[in-house]
Parts: sequence; structure tokens; C-alpha cells
Amino acid sequence: MSLFLFLLLLLLFLPFSLSQAPPRGLLINCGAQSGAQFDDRTWLPDWGFVSSGSPKTLTSPVLIPTLQTLRSFPRQVKKHCYNVPTYRGAKYLVRTTYFYGGVNGADHPSPPVFDQILDGTLWSVVNTTADYANGNSTFYEGVFMAQGKIINFCIGSNTYTDSDPFISALEFLILEDSLYNTTDFNSFGLALFARHSFGSSGPPIRYPDDQFDRIWVPFEQSSSAKASTHNVSVYGFWNLPPAKIFETHIGSEQLESLELRWPTALLPSSKYYIALYFADNTVGSRVFNISVNGITYYHNLIVIPSGTVVFASQWPLSGPTTITLTPVASSTRGPLINAGEVFYLLPLKGRTSTRDVIALEKVKDSLQNPPLDWNGDPCMPQQYSWTGITCSEGPRIRVVTLNLTSMDLSGSLSPSVANMTALTNIWLGNNSLTGQIPDLSSLKMLETLHLEDNQFSGEIPSSLGNISSLQEVFLQNNNLTGPIPANLIGKPGLNVRTSGNNFLSPPAS
Repeated sequence: MSLFLFLLLLLLFLPFSLSQAPPRGLLINCGAQSGAQFDDRTWLPDWGFVSSGSPKTLTSPVLIPTLQTLRSFPRQVKKHCYNVPTYRGAKYLVRTTYFYGGVNGADHPSPPVFDQILDGTLWSVVNTTADYANGNSTFYEGVFMAQGKIINFCIGSNTYTDSDPFISALEFLILEDSLYNTTDFNSFGLALFARHSFGSSGPPIRYPDDQFDRIWVPFEQSSSAKASTHNVSVYGFWNLPPAKIFETHIGSEQLESLELRWPTALLPSSKYYIALYFADNTVGSRVFNISVNGITYYHNLIVIPSGTVVFASQWPLSGPTTITLTPVASSTRGPLINAGEVFYLLPLKGRTSTRDVIALEKVKDSLQNPPLDWNGDPCMPQQYSWTGITCSEGPRIRVVTLNLTSMDLSGSLSPSVANMTALTNIWLGNNSLTGQIPDLSSLKMLETLHLEDNQFSGEIPSSLGNISSLQEVFLQNNNLTGPIPANLIGKPGLNVRTSGNNFLSPPAS
């Protein structure tokens, strides 16, 4: 990492009390060659966070500077990852932005469709086709808690990916603890489906109006969209919405029900976090019931000048959604609504045991040409597990097989492989690995060890004979020397192959 990038990271990750004005976190301008200031905010180049892909610059002009560059990834490699430093236990708004710009050439006029993955969980499919056809970029947004000091964000090529995937910008913004605090972020993430400012016709509301740079998209509905002419002094919201969303509303002065088809897109069948925002200080009272798809959501909501939010943490929705506001008998004015958010409740799929991740990273470092997809979580999502890795299932995900047979590998085998204590099989035959065979005595479950047809040297560790579960030890055609350990010779149930080495004569029986 360069001194420039290190100093920028140091400034951005000062303790909260010393940091600059919000939003706090990291803004990554993908494909950029250097840092830059846009809208008084520092954007970092991405080369300090990712080790694959190619930076590209669009030739056509763009309205937003961060869309001028992107990073493109070869689709032949199934997973490419950014490693983003985070505060363990902190809550982050993660936003990804995509603008294709035709970078894959005339043979691919439409953008590719691919997956985005966060810390082993498949976040969503990225499909920017419709937005790009209209000349627009596409963003995805989620709320996640950092489970460690690094969050892995990955781009995945799937069967529907017909050209190289890409990304334009990546943002990790720290949220206050109170935001969305009814969600168990150890078990779930929140994937944004819709966030709107009702009645607004201007540009999206975001930073600096929203201190966390959430994007509130304008939403109008025929003649019921009205701009408020009164001042509202909102306070006390734990989700800390920007005051600007209360300057407009959708509503009616008549004592009649208000139906709002929102979100406009069909919702996949799942559970959702829904938050609806209301504020009003006009003379009279606004009291109404709220229903979602005909099911009562809230009884007798009283809209007050300081504002009210009603929310549901796990509300089941599917298909078209209609929110109905129905005034009660005591109300003197019709219903209104200022803003709303809907998040898909995203179950987290787990992460590979930290012990195994650290060990595999050291194994990767000891190889001169490890598989190109050895990035991000080794086991998860299952369809994006590392080449040669087989993992256990259940609440604790462990690596059980390391199979890199005939992968044209060079380098050595790190002793850290012995820290993956759930390993049952190590198959590294027919490569060009050198150095000594490490002590594997901690691998109490190891059944097969295939290191044949390499260039290992030194003696066979005698500790191999102490692994009671071993059934096969294939070491033929290496540069091994010394005596064959006596505890490997003639051991019942153990198949040992050692031909093609420079051993001393075996001990007399």
C-alpha cells in the first residue's frame, strides 16, 4: 500500500470523536488512478483494496465524476473481491454504483448481469440493463454490521454473465447505533428495495441534507402530491431521517382514504423492514389507520409536528404492494405521508472459520501462483467457494478438503496448513512444490495425504505416523531424503507410497 493511501486511510479511520464531519467511512472510486475531492468529500482510488481486474476510463462524458472510471473483471474467474478495513461491530451503509459505458465493446452493447457478494452472503444479482438503456447509473444499498476488521465485497460471474463484470464506485459509511436497531445484524443484513421522499419533484435528497448520505428518491402520485407550506421541527427519530423529507408529502385535506401503490415494483416473497415517516403542524388533527395490502399495520396514528415513524421489522410481503391511509372519525383533516423505506431482510449465510481463513491466506502467500479465485470467503457462498476447497456445513464452517492436484502450482506448502484442524484430505499431487513437508500432527482427522510428483525435499516428518486416522500417504517422485519413519512402515490400514525418492535403506524389520 502506498504512503498516500495509508495516510488517507489513517485520516478516515481516526476515532469517531476526532473524525471530520459525517458521513464517516470510505468512499472508493473504482478504476481511478488517484484520490480526488468531489462535493467536499474524499474519494480514494481502489488499487489499495483489490488485487485483480483492470481500471478503465469511459470515453463518453458523464454527469457524476465517479462514473468516469470503473474496474472491469475477467468473467472467466468466478470471484473478485475488495478487502475493506472496518471497525468490528460497527454498522455500515454499503452502497455499490454501476455505470457500464459500453466498456466490453461493440459485441456487448448491453451491460453484463452478475452477482454481488458481501462476506460470504449473496447480496443480490446486479442487473443494470434497464437503467443503462435510459442513460442512468444503478446503485444498490444495504446495511450490514462488520463481523471483523475486514469486510469482503465481491463481484461474482455466474452462468448468466455473458461479458466481463464491473463496478464504478463502492461506499462504506458508518451509521449511528440507533439506526435500524430493531434488526439482529448478527443474523441479517438489510438490502434496500425502495426509499422515497413522497411529493417531492426535485433531485434526490442525500448528503449534506442526510448526514449518512442515504438517497431519498422523489416520488409523486398524481394530484395528491403537495408541497408543505408550513415549518415542521422534527426530532426524536432513532433512524435520524433528514428534515428535508418533511418539506413535502402525499396527502389530502379531504376526509377520504389515501391509497399509495408503493413500492411500484413487485416484491419477491420474503420478510421486509418497513419504516413510514409522518409530520404535520397545520391546524386540526390528522388521525388515521394504516394498512398494507389490506392487513392492519397501525391503528390511530396521530400526526404531530415533531414527527412520527411507524415501522415493522419482519413484515411479510409478496408481489404488488398498496399502503392505505384511512382517516378515523375524530380526524378533522385527511391523511398524509412524507417518506418511506423498505428493506429486504437478508439472512446472512455464515462465514468460514477465522482459523481456517488465516491459515489459507498463509498457504496462498506460500504459493507463487495460487488459483485466481482465492479471494474473499473461502467457503461461502457455496457456489463461489475457492477452487480446490471443500467445506463442512452447519453453524461452524470448516475447510475439510484441500485439492489442488495438477494445478501447475509452484512455491512451498506453508506450515500453517496444520492449523486447519478439520482437514480430512490434502491432495497436492502433480505440481512443482518445493521445500519441506510441514509437521501435520495437529490434523487428527486427516485421512489422505497426496504430495506425489512434486519437488519436496528433506525428511518425512515422523509425526505422520502418529495420525491414527491416516489411510493413504503418497509421497512418490519427490526429492525426499533420510530414512522412512519406522512408524509408517507396515502400519495396518495405511497405504504408503514412497518410490522415486532418495531415501536411505529402510530400517531392518
